[in-house]
Amino acid sequence: MVKLETIIAVKDIQISRDFYQKVLDLSPSHGGDSFEMLKYGEEIIICLHKWGEHDHPSMLYSTNQNGIGLILFFRVDDLNCIYQNALRIEAKIEKAIHYNPNSLRNQFTLFDPDGYYIIISN
Repeated sequence: MVKLETIIAVKDIQISRDFYQKVLDLSPSHGGDSFEMLKYGEEIIICLHKWGEHDHPSMLYSTNQNGIGLILFFRVDDLNCIYQNALRIEAKIEKAIHYNPNSLRNQFTLFDPDGYYIIISN
């Protein structure tokens, strides 16, 4: 088995944790000001790592272009519910729910508090 647990660098763990909890209904499972693991049920979905902590070379310095070359792509069971969650917290939505002819699925796109580009699809 191979499994990817994505870790993204963020400026403020609490702000990012709140965003992902409220939009995707994730639960924190680590806690702390420098690292957080967010789960759906027992599955780790995404990890948050504070910029400059723990001397990881790719996470030492925050830039104005977080996430260049990265798309956080989430598949969800209830796209409309997740979209309503994003609206409720006034997330920066780039494109409302629409049909993507490439994936043959509905999706919407938004940005997280650190500027990471997110696609949420059913």
